[in-house]
This record gives sequence, structure tokens and C-alpha cells, in this order.
Amino acid sequence: MESSADQATAPSTSATTPAVRAPARLPGLDGIRGLAALFVVLHHCRLLSFPGFPADTGPAWAGWLVYGHLAVVVFIVLSGFSLAVSPARSGWRLNGLRRFAYRRAWRILPPYWAALLFSLVVAWALIPQPGQESPTVKSVVVYGLLVQDLFGSPSPNGAFWSIAVEAQLYIVFPLMLLVLRRAGAAVLLTALTVVVALIGLLAPVVPAVDLFTRLTPQFAVLFAIGAVAAGAAARTAAPGDAHGDAHGERSPWPSRLPWLALAAAAPVVMLIVARGSVWTVEHYFWIDLAVGPAVGLLLAAVAAGRPRPFVRLLDTRALRRLGSFSYSLYLTHAPIVVVVNRLVLGPRLAPGVPMFLATLALAVPLTLLAAWLFATVFELPFQRHRGWGALRAAVLRR
Repeated sequence: MESSADQATAPSTSATTPAVRAPARLPGLDGIRGLAALFVVLHHCRLLSFPGFPADTGPAWAGWLVYGHLAVVVFIVLSGFSLAVSPARSGWRLNGLRRFAYRRAWRILPPYWAALLFSLVVAWALIPQPGQESPTVKSVVVYGLLVQDLFGSPSPNGAFWSIAVEAQLYIVFPLMLLVLRRAGAAVLLTALTVVVALIGLLAPVVPAVDLFTRLTPQFAVLFAIGAVAAGAAARTAAPGDAHGDAHGERSPWPSRLPWLALAAAAPVVMLIVARGSVWTVEHYFWIDLAVGPAVGLLLAAVAAGRPRPFVRLLDTRALRRLGSFSYSLYLTHAPIVVVVNRLVLGPRLAPGVPMFLATLALAVPLTLLAAWLFATVFELPFQRHRGWGALRAAVLRR
């Protein structure tokens, strides 16, 4: 879940510099990130209010909230997109493995570890996550090292599973850039898709292959789609005018991208509607792969400023602000929603629409406020200052 601070085109400052120069920001992406995080919050409110998941036992008007997993698909594609924006503009070069690893760790780990501590305290002192036992010492080690998708242990936070997957994708990201630089986008996407599809086909009948599904391998394809979409966006915007070629002629591609995204999404949406939630959840492996191209095309369209009314909506102050602390919202919301639903409302309301509406009314503003406060301390300072020296100097100035 990258922030706009990760879309930098200028080099970062050193650890002794007071603050990082503001990078170029792509309008609209923060809005997408914020809406996706909010969708996950709404999904968990719905999940706790209507039993029987993956069956959709709630009202039809809330049925779309069953598919919170698809917001994570958006996050993964957007993460690959955000990380690849700068390399795409410089021949798919990373500008240093050590620098990349340091910046990823500096950006992701401090808020994650703080949220892990918060989640453990809530699970131990108030209530564990639904369907989970109280976290153990093994949980602390496994989740602290971001290997929860490899080793089973009671989860302190239902949203943490995807953070481990994303951290592992960071490890293979330099290799993806190497393939893009040497062989091109078609080779990267084809090779990854073939390997992942083989895993999906063989997993039900070959136990050894099934072990690989714990790593959510389809997310590697989604991450690569995001990177390739960043390359397409970079080519669309340069050179010439904002949407033209080297001779100043306007390219038709930016205006076509939203329609291509819609055309790619429509069959998947119709399939989900036709087959229902139980089938869809059981086949998320393939649904994720099918949704990925639509998300990549949408991101390329938004980066190109199309469609303009949609981009202006995404770039409103409220959605930009929501996107600025979306990572914190994703990290911290699950324990809060569980406490509100199970401890505050559970003794007073039965599962159903009243429970759902009450959970929304209490949990959504509370999670937003808590996430903003959390981000102020544990996330935003690490975005603005790229090292301990800069961070310490900023604290001393305050």
C-alpha cells in the first residue's frame, strides 16, 4: 500500500537532511488508495454483522461488501504501479538495491510493528480476532518477521496477511525490473502468468504444489501488472505535450484507457454476479488474475488524467487526506471493528441490519480518527524524513 511519497522522481535526501523534497505526485492515486482502504473497513463491518461468510446472508444492497478481498487486489496492483513509476522513467533501473531495501523497510515496518503491538494488546486484553485463539509467543515472532503466510499461528489482526505477501513481492521486484529491462513487458507477464496458472491448476491434485498457494502467487502477477501499467503511463505522458507524442501530436490512448479498463472489468463483474459470493470466494485465485488487467488499465488511465471528472473526484482534498493515512487505516481498523461489534454492540443487538448499521455508525468514524492519530505518530513522520538523523532533527525542532 504505497503512498504518494513513494512516487518520487527526484532522489531522496540523506539521513542527515532535515526533510525529503516533495516528490512529483500523480493526481488520483491517493484517492484510489483511500477508497480501497475504506472499502476493507466496510467489508469487515459487514462480515461481523451477518454470519455465514462466504455466503451472502445480508440484504442485497450490502452484497457488494462481501468482496473486500478485491480491495487487496487493487492495493497490490497499485503497489507495483507506485514502485515502478520512477524506474519506468529511467529505463527500468532501480538506482541501488540497498537504497531500495532501506526505503521499503523504513516506509513499511515502523507503522506495521506499532500496529502489531496495538493488535496484540487488544487481543490479549479485550478480545482476539474472530475465529482465532489468543495470540501466542509464536504469533509475535511470526508476525513480527512478516512470515505469517508461511507459518501458522493465531492472528492478532485479520488484515495482516497481505502485508507479508507484499513484503515478499518487494524481494522479487528488482528481478521483475531486470526482466522488463532485458526482455520486455510481454515476457514478464507471460512467464509469470504461465507459472502461476500451472500452480493454480496443479494445486488441487498435487499436495507439494498446493503448498505454494500459501504465498498467494497470483499476487506476483498483479504486482507485475502494476509495474507494466506504470511503464505504459510513462510512455503515454512523454514526450511532447501532456498527452502527445514527440512531434506534439495528441495520442488517442489516454482517452481509450478508461474504456479498456471498463471492457476488461465487465466480464469479471458479470461472472461474480452470476455465480455468487460462495463460488467467487472459492475461486479468488482465478478472479484475482482476471481483475488485475482492469485495475492496471484503470491506474494507467488515472495517471494520464482520464477521465477528467473521475480524476478530479479522486483528487479532492478529502480523498487525498484519506489516502495519506490509508496504510494506517488498513493496519489498525480490524481490532477496533471487532471491539465495537462484539463487545459494545454484541450484548445489545442480534446479527442483522441493525447490527450492521450500528457498527458502521460507530466503527467507521472511530477507525478513521484512530488511523489518523496513529499515522501522525507512526507513519507520516517516516514518509517525510528518510532517516533517523532527519527524524530526530525534526522531533528536536518541535
